[in-house]
Amino acid sequence: MPVPQQEVVVHLRVADPLAPLHPVLLRAVMVPLSRRRLERTLLTTTHLADFVRYSDPNDPFNNNARPNSWTPPLNASWTWGKDKVYGVNLGGLFVLEPFISPALYQKYTGAVDEWTLSTLMAADTASGGLNQIEDHYNTFITEQDIAEIAGAGLNWIRLPIPFWAIDTWPGEPFLAKVSWKYILRLLGWARKYGLRVNLDLHTIPGSQNGYNHSGREGLVNFMNGVMGVANAERTMGYIRILTEFISQPEYQNLIPMFGIINEPLMAVIGKDQLSAAYLEAHDMIRNITGIGSGKGTYISIHDGFQGVSSWAGFMEGSDRVILDTHPYFAFNGNPNTQPIDTGTGSGAGGVWPGMACSAWGPGMNESQVNFGVTVAGEFSAGYNDCGLFVKGVGVKATFGGDCSIWQDSTNWDASIKAGVKAFTLASMDALQDWFFWTWKIGNSSAGLVEAPLWSMQLGLQNGWIPTDPRESVGQCAALGVDKPFVGTYSAWQTGGSGAGTISPSFVSEFSQWPPATISNADGPASLLPSYASTGSVVTLPPPTLTASATHSINVGDGWFDTADTAGGVTVVQGCTYPNAWSAVGIAVPTQCGGSKAAVVAAAVTPAPKIRRETY
Repeated sequence: MPVPQQEVVVHLRVADPLAPLHPVLLRAVMVPLSRRRLERTLLTTTHLADFVRYSDPNDPFNNNARPNSWTPPLNASWTWGKDKVYGVNLGGLFVLEPFISPALYQKYTGAVDEWTLSTLMAADTASGGLNQIEDHYNTFITEQDIAEIAGAGLNWIRLPIPFWAIDTWPGEPFLAKVSWKYILRLLGWARKYGLRVNLDLHTIPGSQNGYNHSGREGLVNFMNGVMGVANAERTMGYIRILTEFISQPEYQNLIPMFGIINEPLMAVIGKDQLSAAYLEAHDMIRNITGIGSGKGTYISIHDGFQGVSSWAGFMEGSDRVILDTHPYFAFNGNPNTQPIDTGTGSGAGGVWPGMACSAWGPGMNESQVNFGVTVAGEFSAGYNDCGLFVKGVGVKATFGGDCSIWQDSTNWDASIKAGVKAFTLASMDALQDWFFWTWKIGNSSAGLVEAPLWSMQLGLQNGWIPTDPRESVGQCAALGVDKPFVGTYSAWQTGGSGAGTISPSFVSEFSQWPPATISNADGPASLLPSYASTGSVVTLPPPTLTASATHSINVGDGWFDTADTAGGVTVVQGCTYPNAWSAVGIAVPTQCGGSKAAVVAAAVTPAPKIRRETY
């Protein structure tokens, strides 16, 4: 007889409460088993576990689940500064990257990002066209993966999603509106195993950094160039739509963090411009959710690759803002040839564990004092940039040694594995609250993972990723680096007294929206192309429940704030816009640019109420 799917609770006791949980054990008990096999598994283990898996089609939004004994269940409070984020990214699932899904890119010569991949796939009707991408959504990450993540002692996932999960505009080749149902399925699995979700808007119209994982490699057109304002307006629309969905009571406990713009390239955009965008997004989100603890998600903002220290004191008095940083030695441009395979004893990892602790630990401590809650939304075991397509299709690594060693882990000996593990443990300890990038790397056309340093799953299976993340605690202290932050945050930083009272000087400096100037645009922002706010708004649909549900269940309608009735972003009829993805270095158009567009838009009868579109 199968184990009931409604709820499985496991309690095991041992003398040592910190004994590591064996991932095989947890993988076994977290998927349907025969009752006899489950009992046999429990009787043969001596580890401590206390987790709840919950799944009941008649109660699909139940938040009783917890992945392990050191993580509060979803229906209990998460205490920043006390509870630790041990997380992993589901990179490459809904935003396809060459090094994560190399076989898809190897199939199409010339594919370097999802834009070119989608274009080439769509033309290949014999192979299924863009349906190949939906096949990827459906198979790349399964429920078994989520069970393994919980079984590895982790407690959060960071879920990168594209804006084309909501919609696309003419000329954009991405597979529109298809991934959302798979995103909902993934959220259901996370709830089942008690994993909290950091929802990460990974792609932005026009590209926020020009990297392949923004959707299109090349130019930065968000808050930069002639279409910088227009792309920012459209981006705010997507942030609004996602905020409305995840602020519904069915999702508030499951999704406590929302990363609004992944990795904006501040060196191009400008700090003043990015600061204005962050303030605009903060105020829009809090107008929807309200102010204070329990009212909507934490807002995660990226450091723009400028380091956490540059954001000290930023937006003081805001309401529950998290600073996100992505530290990588792999992309520092150095040869990074110092050996990591230095034996299996106390000196494992050579200089790399100490470098991780000293480079990241003190800064994370200081940021938690000078900014507030600070997390590493990405890091990896990749101390070098070796790996197929890690730096992009056709881009050579800067590693000064032999990259072939790092593209095939089947030949790694015990010394290499011990070194990589020591570096990873030190990184985890230094960063304190973290999300590994990434859970899974797909096989290349050669039939193997050719970027193994970036696959947590592969590392767990082969011994260079710890099976219990708590093993990392104390690694940096043992190397003489400052102990992790163990203090408390100011009340306003976690939604308490003073939250939502941003200092008047900051507001005065950055509240103009759009800002007066946009980088790499000739002329004031007021003369740049912009959109009207008279369009319809996409309302993201709720999940479709199984037919076995026997009573009425509120699934929400995708829109939390009924008072939010403004129109959506749309083009101004009669205006001609430059290409939104390649508008850097061009002349500002004289027809319908900025203030002229506003005049034309004013002549259009505005929608008195929000016009919703669902799909």
